[in-house]
Amino acid sequence: MKIRLLDTEGKSLGHVDVVDHLFNAPSNNALVHQVVVAQQANARQGTVGTKNRAAVAGGGRKPWRQKGTGRARQGSIRSPQWKGGGVVFGPTPRSYRQNTPKRMKNTALRSSISSKVRDGDLIVIDKLIVEEAKTKNIANILKSLKVHGSTLLVADGSDPAIFKAARNLDGVKLIPSFKLNSLDLLLKHKVIMTLEAVRNAEKIWGTPFERKKDSLGEPIIDEDIN
Repeated sequence: MKIRLLDTEGKSLGHVDVVDHLFNAPSNNALVHQVVVAQQANARQGTVGTKNRAAVAGGGRKPWRQKGTGRARQGSIRSPQWKGGGVVFGPTPRSYRQNTPKRMKNTALRSSISSKVRDGDLIVIDKLIVEEAKTKNIANILKSLKVHGSTLLVADGSDPAIFKAARNLDGVKLIPSFKLNSLDLLLKHKVIMTLEAVRNAEKIWGTPFERKKDSLGEPIIDEDIN
């Protein structure tokens, strides 16, 4: 398929051919949801924790005798109903990690970026070069491209100083192509990619998966899925 190519001033430079396997993949919302949920779960630290009555200090002595005081029987001042006592059913440190096969993540990425193409939210520019790496210059480029709000910049081939200039813009995130993921594509309304980033992404995700075969032409089932 073909995608329109623009310069940093928003002028059309024609069209470029892109790989259909990456930029015209079928939608799979269920898979994208599963991969995004797993990615968000893997970002959780899972270090929150509370102390139960066994972990709280003190409370070894019975507060008062069992009978004869007229008060309710108590075994420890660190029981949950006491101030400073242990917490019942509180959170404990745990791992939220979900292991997602690489092929599932790659398929979800293709579905996400193809949806951006179909919705007209993917902009391809020839290169991202400014005379001086300042935030206002990056903002002027976005204004020329008529891009407002949340934006994902995939700027391979750009000066590293541009990354520092772009991070001051509210709602703008700048990443290299090899860090593309379904979550960032889903969170950002517009995606701007340099032509070099498009070519690099095609090298990583643009080739259909083919299972390796043995000398007899039979698929090798025990190989790791990539």
